[in-house]
Amino acid sequence: MFLVDSHCHLDSLDYDELHSGVDNVLEKARERDVKFMLAVATTLPGYQAMTQLIGDRPDVAFSCGVHPLNIDEGYDFGELRQLAASPKVVAMGETGLDYFYQKEAHQLKLQQDSFREHIRIGRELNKPVIVHTRDARQDTLDILTEEKAGECGGVLHCFTEDLPTAKYLLDLGFCISFSGIVTFRNAEALREVARYVPLDRLLVETDSPYLAPVPHRGKENQPAYVRDVADYMAVLKGVSVEQLAEATTANFSRLFHIDSARLI
Repeated sequence: MFLVDSHCHLDSLDYDELHSGVDNVLEKARERDVKFMLAVATTLPGYQAMTQLIGDRPDVAFSCGVHPLNIDEGYDFGELRQLAASPKVVAMGETGLDYFYQKEAHQLKLQQDSFREHIRIGRELNKPVIVHTRDARQDTLDILTEEKAGECGGVLHCFTEDLPTAKYLLDLGFCISFSGIVTFRNAEALREVARYVPLDRLLVETDSPYLAPVPHRGKENQPAYVRDVADYMAVLKGVSVEQLAEATTANFSRLFHIDSARLI
């Protein structure tokens, strides 16, 4: 069985107390059939530090982008494009909109401009976008539509929105990724969406070190725990975990243009 953690922050794990290094994290993941992962950037300096930390590995791919809460007063879009053009980069992001913590008009404008630029570069480079949204549903969907994000494709990661949002994204051609949140006791509305999303558009992720799934709540999340998400999702979908692994790995390969030979 071959599982992929489609969204993790490998550079943010606790390498002082919990893991002896990146090799140790990957070994723990392999022991639970998690054999590939996408390491996701949230700033441009962070992308460069992350790639130096992890190095070139056959079982890790990279995204390049700036999280909406990390924009501050802006950044160089030219540098974003230059870094994202690297062959080791398979996706733009994570990008998107987050209105939960930021309310000022100038902050929202910076987020929106950054989001649009990620999509434009994604279309130019034929690299999908990894989208984060919080308290910004309509603006997120509007920008995806206006910027023709369906041309490069993408995924709404760590999905916590409602069923109409999922249907809209599926119509755009997007994938939808579920994290450990789907295992939380109060997440029945999210489980309804998970049951609805077809297997051929589904991804699983940890978003580690955040959002550890049941039974690891309260601990630091790590890529190995995507197995717990997959086990739970398989029950929701009424399929074996092997079937869910096969489908989500194929979806990952297709979305991020990763040779399936790397994922066997």
